[in-house]
Amino acid sequence: MSRPLSDQERRKQISIRGIVGDRNVATPRDYYFALAHTVRDHLVGRWIRTQQYYYEKDPKRIYYLSLEFYMGRTLQNTMINLGLQNACDKAIYQLGLDMEELEEIEEDAGLGNGGLGRLAACFLDSMATLGLAAYGYGIRYEYGIFNQKIRDGWQVEEADDWLRHGNPWEKARPEYMLPVHFYGRVEHAATGAKWVDTQVVLALPYDTPVPGYLNNTVNTMRLWSARAPNDFNLRDFNVGDYIQAVLDRNLAENISRVLYPNDNFFEGKELRLKQEYFVVAATLQDIIRRFKASKFGSTDSVGIVFDSFPDQVAIQLNDTHPAMAIPELMRIFVDIEKLPWNKAWDITKRTFAYTNHTVLPEALERWPVDLVEKLLPRHLQIIYEINQRHLDHIAFLFPNDVDRLQRMSLIEEGGTKRINMAHLCIVGSHAVNGVAKIHSEIVKTQVFEDFAALEPEKFQNKTNGITPRRWLLLCNPGLAELIAEKIGEDYVRDLSQLTKLHGCVDDDLFIREVAKVKQENKVKFALYLEKEYKVKINPSSMFDVHVKRIHEYKRQLMNCLHIITMYNRIRKDPAKLFVPRTVIIGGKAAPGYHMAKMIIKLINAVAQVVNNDPIVGSKLKVIFLENYRVSLAEKVIPATDLSEQISTAGTEASGTGNMKFMLNGALTIGTMDGANVEMAEEAGEENLFIFGMRVEDVTELDREGYNAQKYYNQLPELKEAVDQIKSGFFSPEEPELFSDVVNMLFHHDRFKVFADYEAYVRCQEKVSELYLNSKAWTKMVIRNIAAAGKFSSDRTIKEYARDIWHVEPSNLKIPPPNEPRDTAEQSTPNGTAA
Repeated sequence: MSRPLSDQERRKQISIRGIVGDRNVATPRDYYFALAHTVRDHLVGRWIRTQQYYYEKDPKRIYYLSLEFYMGRTLQNTMINLGLQNACDKAIYQLGLDMEELEEIEEDAGLGNGGLGRLAACFLDSMATLGLAAYGYGIRYEYGIFNQKIRDGWQVEEADDWLRHGNPWEKARPEYMLPVHFYGRVEHAATGAKWVDTQVVLALPYDTPVPGYLNNTVNTMRLWSARAPNDFNLRDFNVGDYIQAVLDRNLAENISRVLYPNDNFFEGKELRLKQEYFVVAATLQDIIRRFKASKFGSTDSVGIVFDSFPDQVAIQLNDTHPAMAIPELMRIFVDIEKLPWNKAWDITKRTFAYTNHTVLPEALERWPVDLVEKLLPRHLQIIYEINQRHLDHIAFLFPNDVDRLQRMSLIEEGGTKRINMAHLCIVGSHAVNGVAKIHSEIVKTQVFEDFAALEPEKFQNKTNGITPRRWLLLCNPGLAELIAEKIGEDYVRDLSQLTKLHGCVDDDLFIREVAKVKQENKVKFALYLEKEYKVKINPSSMFDVHVKRIHEYKRQLMNCLHIITMYNRIRKDPAKLFVPRTVIIGGKAAPGYHMAKMIIKLINAVAQVVNNDPIVGSKLKVIFLENYRVSLAEKVIPATDLSEQISTAGTEASGTGNMKFMLNGALTIGTMDGANVEMAEEAGEENLFIFGMRVEDVTELDREGYNAQKYYNQLPELKEAVDQIKSGFFSPEEPELFSDVVNMLFHHDRFKVFADYEAYVRCQEKVSELYLNSKAWTKMVIRNIAAAGKFSSDRTIKEYARDIWHVEPSNLKIPPPNEPRDTAEQSTPNGTAA
């Protein structure tokens, strides 16, 4: 006989009856879906009302085009932005359920690799919060960024089947399905060019609501999924093989199957180019449909008048991945709408703006002309025409300067002819921006120097930001509440108000409370680590955290050398006072990036030795965090004491993890790179641990030639650490295992790890010294939090809105579904972008 149900189990069963029926015993997943659907119901009325409002008021629309949206989980963020969290917490508690347990069931929407995709997600949150009529457009990948397993210290990839259990947050919109064309050929007639004999793939949109923070605005993220048309492969001559024709539908549908897992690296594969054109072609049809339906899409005797298009439409290109939008819009205007070239080009340029995200040459997209000619023959012709007119203009301004023409051409000659997509974006946009002051300067003075000389007014800076909703309220409620008690709750919508905390730097009670919140977060995370990794963690040790994609330029290797140096120091003098550390490193390596995978193996090999050495004991622990992702960032960041931001100066465009750590009460050890420079500017350089070469020093070192051997010979501790790696101290079974890593460090280290090693180790000593003085440490933490206001994505989006999109953010609060529609409150009279 089965045992009787406990009260808690009975309550669990009863609460779900309306959803799964009496006879089924509900699983935790059933409860998650029940809660998700309940919360979703609260979104839908606001969503419909927001879209109705846009339709009636017809504000300028903002379209954010990105191949990546790294959204993470949706449930808790939606509850917070709708102001439902307390009500939901209470209801779930009364049912005898654990809210945190339910939240853990949700899969991350891992439709991004790292910074670029997560930035897009933060931007969507800010655009909705600022009342902009904005849309995120991308691809609904069936498989997102791979799940990382660590087996025997090596990264192993597993497919991320995130839709396996269904996605309660999306709504398929088959009524808006659109055709996308590939291959074929171009016919030229008196009436103009025609692209014919193409293969068609259908783009099926899935809409996800994007709620603003407590303003009843709900915007839309529309992601396209590829579908084969029903007559796919059946119109041809192979009708005899009906079964094979149906099976071949997969070929078309593969377009939205999987996210390419490269961060800061260009892989010129045909499928990737198909993805890029697929999202662009479907999105532009949608944008034009919406424009034609608006009161601005007026007609005259000839047809639709597109003169007002740039006043009604702004398209932001998130890196060059959606660059084919430029020739595609030209194709629509010239071939389909029959606009004259010059008019079409003027409208196109005024519509597009381009954000550059990297200066690493291996990351810049350069598509082979042959591939583009095969896949998109008409677009190649249009790109050639754009280039011809562009070069004619340059030749007119700089006669006889052949070198300049070559440097500025959209087409790179020599070897295989390639299209430089960044050049296409610059020429086809009215604004180009970098993502931190130092990066925008490098873009202007080095990478695109010729273009900036030609049109200096086109180049801008828009320093990245993060949404304080997810990256403070959601992940660190203890700190968020503590801040609210001191300065009120308004800072969540206006993060610049954090400066008020400067007045609390000497408040002893506040200092203690900030330290207490950090300690609670650390204890909680330590328990998580012990459960997941079976390693005993000392929660009073310094949590030294380095989490981001694994890449040589991010210099996880330098951190690794410091770990080995600390290990050697403890072994030499075990009795000496040592500030205990838990070093946590996490991040994914692109599956084809051999060196990054070797770095992961090395970190795990070092951890194996360090964590099992009885002489070291609890003084030093090393953990490699498996499968770092948005939901794991939300756990580790609030628990961090020291944030590692140690890229070679001039290589990290901005970074946004650096900002998340700053806002959550960690101190930063970093180089003068990316947004670290502005963080130091805001907080005062004395409140960060800044070390190492500046951009000028790196340039100088390149000029004279970087000689790794010199540092190895001069620095005994560096030599010892490198020799241990080389000799197999960390891989006794395979002494040669890390020879590739060592060889790279000596002979082709573009990122100069040895050159910054000494400064880094010295700086780390200063960190340890301050950590011994808990009060002084926490005062520095408070100064950092008080200076973090600039790094809200709300500020970033306001700058894009005013300087690039030419719309005004709106404080309008659309009335909720239970109130009549004409009660809208607005504290500023401007409703252009509601």
